[in-house]
Amino acid sequence: QVQLVESGGGSVEAGGSLSLSCAASGSTFSLYVMNWYRQVPGKQRELVTSISSGGSTYYANSVKGRFTVSRDNAKNTVTLQMNSLKPEDTAVYYCHARHAAVVTNYYWGQGTQVTVSS
Repeated sequence: QVQLVESGGGSVEAGGSLSLSCAASGSTFSLYVMNWYRQVPGKQRELVTSISSGGSTYYANSVKGRFTVSRDNAKNTVTLQMNSLKPEDTAVYYCHARHAAVVTNYYWGQGTQVTVSS
């Protein structure tokens, strides 16, 4: 029902900024909790941030104060603004959508690479 496409990944020097976007298909975007996960090879995929349909946010401790998530329900997009990037932020970032009312309905984007150099 929902297709997610990430964009905005790339390479940046430590201390720099990068903005990731996730575009969702369909007309029920506002019904979904939107999340960003990231994964490094050999490690568990971890939740970076989430934003509810009502705009409440959660951030992993490792990114608090540096990352900001936002959503535009009219445009069916969620954005992850990443500032003060660190080499430890290097990972593949995945957009994830979970239906707020039907929690078994969830979807993953294809992922986008973020590389932060020293």
